[in-house]
Parts: sequence; structure tokens; C-alpha cells
Amino acid sequence: MTIKVLGHKAPDTDSTGSPLIWAWYLSEIKGQPAEAKLLGEPNTEARFVLNRWGFEQPEIIADVAPGEDVVIVDTNNLAELPSRINEANVIAIIDHHLLQGGLKTRSPIEITVRPVACTATIMFDLMGEDAAKMPDNIKGAMLSCILSDTLEFRSPTTTPADTAVAGRLAAELDVSIPDYAAEMFAAKSDVSAFSDAELLRMDSKQYEVAGKKFRVSVLETTSPGTVLDRKDSLMQAMTGVAEEDGADQVLLFVVDILKQEATLLVPNDLVKAVAEKSFAVTVAGDTVVLPGIVSRKKQIIPNLQL
Repeated sequence: MTIKVLGHKAPDTDSTGSPLIWAWYLSEIKGQPAEAKLLGEPNTEARFVLNRWGFEQPEIIADVAPGEDVVIVDTNNLAELPSRINEANVIAIIDHHLLQGGLKTRSPIEITVRPVACTATIMFDLMGEDAAKMPDNIKGAMLSCILSDTLEFRSPTTTPADTAVAGRLAAELDVSIPDYAAEMFAAKSDVSAFSDAELLRMDSKQYEVAGKKFRVSVLETTSPGTVLDRKDSLMQAMTGVAEEDGADQVLLFVVDILKQEATLLVPNDLVKAVAEKSFAVTVAGDTVVLPGIVSRKKQIIPNLQL
């Protein structure tokens, strides 16, 4: 049986690249046939990475079948996985997020969850000496995942392990990290083809705070004005997206990669209360700038209060 390797819904670069990396490792090194799968359309940066390193986009699947072998990467959150994931045979989890609970397995499995910025960094270590056997396109995918998740080492989630692996891969590929990261971020910033609803779901995770269900969305960009020019229509779209997704509210943080700050859209009193209680700010309009806030995992989600 071919193993399906998949990340979370609304796949970013790490949830697109890491399934490709681990499927290669299982198939080519461990002799276990595996294929990367996606749970949605990859974002613009992830598509750039696929094209840059010569990958075909993995198949997008809506669900998994009972009993089929699955490796989960870059998440362990039941809300971000296929609805029938607990009916599948989950054989491994590789992740760098906090433990959510709710996943069930048929037998004891290998679980690796480490406090680094990127799933691909963990994979490099798990491969050991076999990491030297990676072809250039797999190395390129791994480098891309790390640069994306660390915002080229600007994110507070960045660890020495992430930096070291990225530096080694860039040297082996003869790639300039600043130049390549700039290309990636430019691709990520081009959101002109996406509807407001698509933008709200592009890089989004669901969390519950004080009994309220929030869809917490982050748009990382070097051109925040492009997104903020659409703030009125984005805020109007939030109601429909929340209703369709079973959430009480969408929280949209527009992260300026270069200035290292986030702008939160504030459409109503609920979001105003969240902003003021979570980030110790005073909200006077329909946006609020949060200096130094760039990481959903380390700075946004842990601080959310209501």
C-alpha cells in the first residue's frame, strides 16, 4: 500500500514541501512507496517553490479512506486534517506545533514534535547521514520551507538548527539566501488573483478562545498596502467565511515581513476586545498595528484572550 504523506489544510510552503521531502525519503531511502498529497490549493509562494524546483503539484485530496496508511506532517490539529483521518492508519507524525489532541491511531506510532521553526528542519535531522543523498530539488524544497517558516530568520520561532540547516543547503545548492528569499516573498505577496474569501482562508487555522471559535488568518507580505487597500471588502467577507466555516469570527493579521509588524483588521467590537486584551493596545479605528508581531505560532495564538 502506498503511504500518503500530507500536511494541513490551506497548504503553505512547509505543508506543500515537507510532504514531498518525506515521500521522497520513504520511497527512495526506506523502500516504502509513498506519495505527497495536498488538502487544498497551495498558496502563491508554495506554487513558486514547486515551479522553481521542478515539481509537479501533488494531487489535492478531499479525504482519506479507512485503513490507508498516512503520515501527517506540519500539524497534529484534528481541525486541519481530513474528516476521516481517525479512520485511516496514521503511522507517523512529524510536526513543530503545540499538541492539540484528538488524533487516534490503531497502534503505537512514531511521533516527532520539536520546538523548531520548520518541519523540514526536523526531517533533515531524522534522515541522519541519508540527508546527503537528497537530490537538488528535495534540498531546494527543504531550504524553501525553512526560509518561509522563519521569514528568512526574522521570526522569533527561528532556532540555531533552522539557521544551520538552511545555510548548509544554500551552500550545497549555490543559492544566495537573501536573493532567493526575496523571490519567495515577492511570490507570496502577489495576491491579486485571489478573492477576499480565498485570502481569508489562504494561511488560516482554527482556534477556540473563551468559548469563541476563531479562524486565525495570517498574510505574510512585503507589500502590505496591496492587502490593506482591500480591507473594507475583506471585512465584509469575514461574516460569510465565518458562517461557512463554523466560526464566530475571522481574525486577519497582515504581516509586514520587512518592517516585522502585523496589522490586525478590526471589523467589530469582538475583534476590538480580542486585540486590546491580547496585545495591550488601544484600538481607535478599523485596524491596529502590532509592532514586532510576525509569528502566529509563538506570538499570536499564545496571546489570544477574550
